[in-house]
Amino acid sequence: MDTQKVSLFGLIVLGLFTHPVTSRADAPPVFVNAWGSGGSGNGQFSTPKGIAVDAAGNVYVADSGNHRIQKFAATGAFITKWGSLGAGDGQLSNPQDVAVGQSGDILVLETGNRRVQKFTATGGYLLKWGASGTGDGQFANPFGIAADGQGAVYVADSFNHRIQKFTESGAFVVKWGSQGSGDGQFDSPLGVAADAFGNVYVSDTNRKRVQKFTGTGVFVGKWGSSGALQGLFNFPDGAAVDFLGNVYVTDTGNNRLQKFTSDGVFMSQWGSYGTGQGQFSTPFHSCVASNGDVFVSDSDNQRIQRFSPQTPVESTTWGRLRSMFR
Repeated sequence: MDTQKVSLFGLIVLGLFTHPVTSRADAPPVFVNAWGSGGSGNGQFSTPKGIAVDAAGNVYVADSGNHRIQKFAATGAFITKWGSLGAGDGQLSNPQDVAVGQSGDILVLETGNRRVQKFTATGGYLLKWGASGTGDGQFANPFGIAADGQGAVYVADSFNHRIQKFTESGAFVVKWGSQGSGDGQFDSPLGVAADAFGNVYVSDTNRKRVQKFTGTGVFVGKWGSSGALQGLFNFPDGAAVDFLGNVYVTDTGNNRLQKFTSDGVFMSQWGSYGTGQGQFSTPFHSCVASNGDVFVSDSDNQRIQRFSPQTPVESTTWGRLRSMFR
């Protein structure tokens, strides 16, 4: 590669990280596989809620009603589980969400115990933080957690109507939000996501909208209102992002997922009420793997569904960039 190409490549990559390239027309992903049924056995669920995927493609599910975490391969093959009902270290009470930290450790948010617990990828207990209350580092029915891959953790402290930011060791960093309908205010936010560009997205559930912030809580933008048309929401619960910065919103009351650019421009949607492939009954959360596969916790159907993009990630922005400089 000659010097001129190197310089051009550097300029393009810089532009992508400061102004990520996103399409505003996107075909919805296609169904790949599903797993799960109601019950307490391995691979069975009782209202699965939070879901996360690690760099190796392993999927972690907050099996809320069974008070445990289950780990699977992307195919749905059961790997391991941990947790039981209680308040001790490694025990869980109504785990609502799960995230993968910078080093691959697993962060579990418990609504019942109002805390975060950190585990190894095989379920070994590491540490915990949080308690019931309104102070810094305290929670009131927290429902969502996200890790940004840079060592920061964000918690949707739902009934305190705020977002709290921590280090992965549980040290409090900053908080923002209060109850209301203004910019930067919330009404029971249930989901939070953080992208690779320093942005934080919050599912402001009762306001039927998504709000976008910097990693320090500075308001950037918002989109959505009540309804069933494209770009509208009916109690959106979860939020997730892919490596290009696109945002996936679990539009729970409408039994669908909606995909947006990082600025809130509608891209695609899929799902309807039902039990068939690609249908949902109260979906709560989703996550996106590095290859673009989307995993959805289809809660009332007691299962996980997996979808793949119709256009492989390799053939989109990064693939085209690489082909320019081969």
